[in-house]
Amino acid sequence: WGGSFFFSKIAVGELPPLTVVLCRVTLAALALNAVVLASGHGLSADPALWRHLFVMGALNNVVPFSLIFWGQTQIASGLASILNATTPLFTVLVAHAVTADEKLTPTRLLGVVSGLVGVTVMIGPGAVASGGATLAKLAVLGAALSYGFAAIWGRRFRALPPVVTATGQLTASAAIMTPIALVADRPWALAPPSGRVVGAIVALALLSTAAGYLLYFAVLARAGAINVSLVTLLIPPSALLLGALFLGERLEPRD
Repeated sequence: WGGSFFFSKIAVGELPPLTVVLCRVTLAALALNAVVLASGHGLSADPALWRHLFVMGALNNVVPFSLIFWGQTQIASGLASILNATTPLFTVLVAHAVTADEKLTPTRLLGVVSGLVGVTVMIGPGAVASGGATLAKLAVLGAALSYGFAAIWGRRFRALPPVVTATGQLTASAAIMTPIALVADRPWALAPPSGRVVGAIVALALLSTAAGYLLYFAVLARAGAINVSLVTLLIPPSALLLGALFLGERLEPRD
């Protein structure tokens, strides 16, 4: 998922954030629907299940993707990934408030805080404070909070095959984003994107979204909401490396 910040930073350089979100979830949904058809699983027509999937799509895709992509129009992809690493802390707090079996314990809190401290030490505490763009930073933190709620909401899908849950979530997300992006961005009136942006969107959709959420729901079913959120602590190193190598991004040096 570190690559998602890299690919999206390229995409929002030419396309509006909501259009990038629409392309990401729609291409990923099409790819996973093809996988579901080939595997013979099929998607249930149960209205109650689809209501849950639409909520999951909003919490796990529509809201956080939109906030992060907008934020990345003003801040570096590496910085966005660092702020996104607060997801486990939000997940711990949400899980403590609304679940009976993932309550906050001293060990659990120590683990999450240690991960955040590790990211801060590795990057340098001045990185988050530098660069201005306060609203953009708050937007990415809002996305992390949304991911925290999504991890808890996603627990209800543990009995379903991960490919079915991921496909349903992304299909619902595409349905939500289509009218929003069409009204807000009028994509048909935009200039055609470059080949570089098209390639970034395809990679964002297939690698960072379709494949990423197959793994996400598999881990969520086995390890729980808090553990699956810990992946965000692993994202900054790859996001920073890709941003530095290919986008010329530089964080402020440490004292």
